[in-house]
Amino acid sequence: MSKRGRRHGLIPPWMVTYADLMSLLLCFFVLLLSFAEIDLIRFKQLAGEMKKAFGVQRQVPAEVIPMGTSAVFDRFSPAEPEPTLRDEVRQITSLERPRHDTHREQVRARVEQRVREIHLNIEDALRSAIDAGGVRVERDGTNVLIRIDEQGTFPSGSAQVTGDFSALLHELSDILVLSPGNIAIDGHTDDIPIRSSRFRSNWDLSAMRAATVANILLENEDLEPSRLTVMGHADTQPLAPNETEQARARNRRVEITLQLGDAVEREVLAAMFPLSEG
Repeated sequence: MSKRGRRHGLIPPWMVTYADLMSLLLCFFVLLLSFAEIDLIRFKQLAGEMKKAFGVQRQVPAEVIPMGTSAVFDRFSPAEPEPTLRDEVRQITSLERPRHDTHREQVRARVEQRVREIHLNIEDALRSAIDAGGVRVERDGTNVLIRIDEQGTFPSGSAQVTGDFSALLHELSDILVLSPGNIAIDGHTDDIPIRSSRFRSNWDLSAMRAATVANILLENEDLEPSRLTVMGHADTQPLAPNETEQARARNRRVEITLQLGDAVEREVLAAMFPLSEG
């Protein structure tokens, strides 16, 4: 610039470019500042509308059981509120077990207790026969199985009971009257074929022995005949291979199964949830 221009106070040419650059930088930072200030409420509204428009779905891992909620607690939680930095209400889903699951567990526990009680009562009533070795009482789930060996109960090849066995069955009938459930009586033989004037095969013998036991039990008039079923299985369900005399003697038996499951469950439910009178 000439000395004349400096003397008269003229603006240098580069100052115009510098001023334009500063103006542009100022506008740029003002725009950045406006972008940084986000209206949180407006942003959440826009995000919600975008979610509905594009069908965004909450992702739940496959191994996690989805937890439901109710319309009543859609906005408010029954738990204690937790302070948050934002003005919002949060609901926490608890792992509380549904009431019907608790009732089911209570019913199962009482059914198990009742079955165990009946099992012990039968064992006590048949203690002398159990100690002598001719009778075994076992649990099979919710069933109580009374297994009676042939020795001391039926003569070989016969369906006539001995006097001691008849007395034992009378004692057992008193227990069965006081116990719920159906009663299955099954006759079993070994694999040695039988053919006589009375029995054509082991099928006849096993069925007749089961029927004889049922008839003696039903001499107790308090025992309902509709609760009993009788079946003969011959040698089709052995407890051990018919290879020795001891195994064959074990397979010749009569089994009385007290089927407690459904009957005891109904009994427990009636006690837990009695019907209101009137």
